[in-house]
Amino acid sequence: MTIPLTFLGIESSCDDTAAAVVRAGAETVVLSSIVVGQTALHADFGGVVPEIAARAHVEKLDGCVEEALAKAGVTLAQLDGIAVTAGPGLIGGVLSGVMLAKGLAAATGLPLVGVNHLAGHALTPRLTDGLAFPYLLLLVSGGHCQFLIVQDSQTYHRLGGTIDDAPGEAFDKAAKMLGLPQPGGPSVEAEARQGDARRFALPRPLLDRPGCDMSFSGLKTALLRARDQLVADQGGLTVQDRRDLCAGFQAAVADVLAEKTRRAIAVYLQATPAAPALAVAGGVAANIAIRARLETVCLDFGLRFTAPPLRLCTDNAAMIAFAGIERFRLGQQDGLDLSARPRWPLDQTAPAMIGSGKKGAKA
Repeated sequence: MTIPLTFLGIESSCDDTAAAVVRAGAETVVLSSIVVGQTALHADFGGVVPEIAARAHVEKLDGCVEEALAKAGVTLAQLDGIAVTAGPGLIGGVLSGVMLAKGLAAATGLPLVGVNHLAGHALTPRLTDGLAFPYLLLLVSGGHCQFLIVQDSQTYHRLGGTIDDAPGEAFDKAAKMLGLPQPGGPSVEAEARQGDARRFALPRPLLDRPGCDMSFSGLKTALLRARDQLVADQGGLTVQDRRDLCAGFQAAVADVLAEKTRRAIAVYLQATPAAPALAVAGGVAANIAIRARLETVCLDFGLRFTAPPLRLCTDNAAMIAFAGIERFRLGQQDGLDLSARPRWPLDQTAPAMIGSGKKGAKA
């Protein structure tokens, strides 16, 4: 019999301040999930400003926790533990959440569990769909993009990842180039729906090389050159130009992810998993066109495809609470010396990924 555990989760790794309460027993229930975004604060800068983000977390975290507890109908005394993102991410934001969690743990005597933000995304398919280990995960977000075989809640084998910009970061930069509002992913996706993806011959980087590594920096540069050529030829961009550029960019990202996913699935299936499945998690997993392409790939291989509800694709604290429960059930918890970490790879044996994105260090 599984003893029910109720955890408070705290997330502040980038530009979303979040708190949630999750109860896991015979079944798992998200009792509350509060997310306060910072889009308006960063709008004038074309991207996330770490110092502004950290200050906003300090101002909003207490209120988020209070609201999450109230909505869940529980008090601190009724919790079994506190889980907090301890990295990777923008260090000021991570530190804000860790310090709050430490204060709550010290005041209440509740167990404290530091959670890898990426593990939160990686375990979300178990929170939402009860997915059995091992499954293949495409973690695709603003700061990260990698293929992982999730063996269990503590063991991850990375098959490949981005060697420069993550897709979410590339979407943000594409939006900025084209004068679209941030966050860039939804803006580009909305424009792409009315565009012609075949008009511009944008590259599909690294498809001519074996393996599962990806690159999106060259695609971003090609988009910039296509935009500049249009401006030089006609003095500016028309509405349709922008839509077509967005459609071509999104199609290129989808093509790369689809082909690399095929390669990752081939490696994953060599281990003959009992219930083969591909899970997609992270903010870019909210892109409907990309989801559809990946679902088609899974159909070709006979794999189960799963992706979280849109509200759990982007950063949230419910995934942190659940990942904390998974760690705690294994007898793991942290002391008040828990450190905030800007880098924290899931696969400790794999070489570090190259570069650092504006939404957090690659891991």
